Amino acid sequence: MRDLDFTTLRLFVIVCETGNIARAGERANIVGSAISKRLSQLEDTVGTPLLARKRHGVVPTAAGQTLLEHARSMLASAARIERDMGAYAAGVRGQVRILASASALAESLADDVASFLKQSKHKSIRVDIEERVSPEIVRGIRDGTASLGICWDAADIGNLQSRPYRCDHLCMVVPEKHPLASSKSLRFAQTLDYEHAGLPVTSAVQVMLQREAAQLGRALAYRVVVANFEAALRVVRAGLAISLVPREVADIYAKAYSLKVIPLAEPWAQRRFIICYRDAQALAPAAQLLADHLGSQH
Repeated sequence: MRDLDFTTLRLFVIVCETGNIARAGERANIVGSAISKRLSQLEDTVGTPLLARKRHGVVPTAAGQTLLEHARSMLASAARIERDMGAYAAGVRGQVRILASASALAESLADDVASFLKQSKHKSIRVDIEERVSPEIVRGIRDGTASLGICWDAADIGNLQSRPYRCDHLCMVVPEKHPLASSKSLRFAQTLDYEHAGLPVTSAVQVMLQREAAQLGRALAYRVVVANFEAALRVVRAGLAISLVPREVADIYAKAYSLKVIPLAEPWAQRRFIICYRDAQALAPAAQLLADHLGSQH
């Protein structure tokens, strides 16, 4: 297969998004005939039809859908390369990308990175942080998408290397007038009679909670699934559900939201986080400095 042309891939994505070559031409500021020619060349290159012509436009074929996913990923990577190289051209001598779990990002990671960057010797280092669930963090570090990952140590990191980071403490958060609100501490089983607000089911903590519930012969009932802890706490404030949230996050909102934060009496309620990477010896100097700084916080 000949080399794929980024400009053509970008036009292909626009055509798939608009469903119409003429509209794609308007968005890309290029005549439709030129787009059609590039798309024909692209189909010749990959050796299969990519678009099905309909009465009012086009839709991607099965092969086109597959290429669309790859094209978006390639264009996103190209954009990151352009940004990173631009940063070096502007005088940044170090670039570190971190993939972090929602818990780590909601708790202390941002402050820890900020304290690192405030040191004068690190003024020429740039740090980018992206939130991911644990399996995506591990995959991203393994694939080289980022230098460092921050996740719960219960995650399966395979052959990646790691070092300790911080700990947090899971607790139950309920409205002030909830039947559980007077409890001094709770066992997880006591919460299963009530509907929960949880994070996406692929997150490490939700996988663990489902497993714990199954071991108790129970099911964890979700009233709402939300993207982050603040949203979960808003659901609790509204009285729609209860939620299992790190105490380090819950304490920030408890007073303003009139919530009760109740310790969870389970051995797994205290979680340990780790910094993971492919190979400590292969880390760039900036990434090594940041890993050392984060590792000193545990």
